[in-house]
Amino acid sequence: MDLTDSFLDYLRYERNYSQETVKAYREDLMQFEVYCAKETKEESYSLAEVGTQTVRGWILSLMDENVAVATVNRKLSTLRSFYRFLMKRGVCQNNPMLKIVGPKKKKRLPVFVKEKEMDRLLDDVDFGEGFEACRDRAIVEVFYLTGIRLSELIGLKDEDVDFSSSLIKVTGKRNKQRLIPFGEELKKDLQVYVKMRDEYVKPDVKAFFVRKTGEQLYRSIVESIVTRSLSKVVTLKKKSPHVLRHTFATMMLNHDAQLTAIKELLGHESLTTTEVYTHTTFEELKRMYNQAHPRA
Repeated sequence: MDLTDSFLDYLRYERNYSQETVKAYREDLMQFEVYCAKETKEESYSLAEVGTQTVRGWILSLMDENVAVATVNRKLSTLRSFYRFLMKRGVCQNNPMLKIVGPKKKKRLPVFVKEKEMDRLLDDVDFGEGFEACRDRAIVEVFYLTGIRLSELIGLKDEDVDFSSSLIKVTGKRNKQRLIPFGEELKKDLQVYVKMRDEYVKPDVKAFFVRKTGEQLYRSIVESIVTRSLSKVVTLKKKSPHVLRHTFATMMLNHDAQLTAIKELLGHESLTTTEVYTHTTFEELKRMYNQAHPRA
């Protein structure tokens, strides 16, 4: 029995891996074996003698073939398991995977709505009449003007919205609380909403944003409200509450807010998380430059 078969039997019988997982491991190892045979140009060789440079060469060949980063890293995971197995069995003297670092997956830049499109949505689009129309507009406005998360908006209670101080108390991840200020425009719109809500639904409601039955909203309703609203002004594939959170951060940065202040408003644990918005605004800057400069 060769080394590959012994390893696959180990996965199948000792680790109790599923048939599909074992199949994926086999395909990865066969692909690596084909590459090694092509590189060494030897009729007979052993995978136990493969060096680090060969593995690195395989990574480069996969990247040249435009294999997805996640797929490359999965294949490397297969090799790590395989060579750990060989080391434990004493078959392999040196582990070629020790100094191997897989390619990093590029972080996707956050999707955001342009300022003029948000202005058109809040200033020109007719949300309709009645309680639900008033509530839907207020929800979009809160996302855009405070940057809170979907779960945070759903969890808002009346006592969390302080109209006298123009502050919203938000309970974020790991029950960490923060205060977010809001301006006069949002204050007036939220007061109109509360007045209509108290006339329309049961007066003992605890949640700030509610259904017309007086019950707390749930995620799918809020997601639908945001998607429906953004569809009136943008053609983005992704139209979610998180897009409005990204939009809030991008607008703040574009209007000279300090990164540390945006971090606190968003409730990020690390400044590194917030720094992704600097890349977003730079991409927008490049786009504007290419459109505006005659020799761009």
